[in-house]
Amino acid sequence: MGFGLGLTILIAGWNCLNPFAPKLRKTGHPSDLVWTQQLTPEDALKNFRYAYIFKDSLLYSELLDSSFVFVYFDPNLGTSGQFVSWGRDVDLRTTARLFRNFDVIDLIWNSTIYRSVQGNTSDITKSFNLTMISQDEDIRITGLAVFRLRKDPASGKWRIIRWKDESNL
Repeated sequence: MGFGLGLTILIAGWNCLNPFAPKLRKTGHPSDLVWTQQLTPEDALKNFRYAYIFKDSLLYSELLDSSFVFVYFDPNLGTSGQFVSWGRDVDLRTTARLFRNFDVIDLIWNSTIYRSVQGNTSDITKSFNLTMISQDEDIRITGLAVFRLRKDPASGKWRIIRWKDESNL
């Protein structure tokens, strides 16, 4: 094989490889930053961490079920605070702004406080540390994330249908 043909094959092969795309892997060490196929609830939370660390709103959108709801407690509302919630569209816009406004985002899942899987539904409560750094801010949040996930019967992927934030912010 001539040098020109070998170089052409190498370049053609390289064009099919995207070095910026996440690698897909079914198994591996939990600390690996590898995009999974979301075949377990834990895989979905690995992907959640990956999407936050790499600030990838497209990959983040793959985690959320069409019926997704985010819930948090706002102590400044009403006389003693109240719960606030929003749906998938608002969450995607809010998360995209978060990703754009911080230079570094680091999410660490700590202990699993609660885990239950019943059929195609799973409830998981995880403790976490979230660090977000920009030129102007260094924000550190700790707390619990309470997730409900559902397995899509067609694709077999687990997606988040409810996320309740119980953090110190």
